Amino acid sequence: MAAFDTTRTTYGSTGPFGRIGTHFVSAAAAVIAWNDTRVSKNTLGSLSDRELADIGMCRGDIERVATGKTIF
Repeated sequence: MAAFDTTRTTYGSTGPFGRIGTHFVSAAAAVIAWNDTRVSKNTLGSLSDRELADIGMCRGDIERVATGKTIF
């Protein structure tokens, strides 16, 4: 009796169109991450020093928080 395995994946064997799609998705993700960082910086930058202190931040923390790094 012969068996045909249909559960096998084909990771890493994408053709040129798959690689182009991967690069497109990667570029789109980079643009989205850049925009999220930009919006976060602008929003946090518009807060007063008192408002930043209320949430436990200072002006020097904005860059690190906007890029997703921890303060501590």
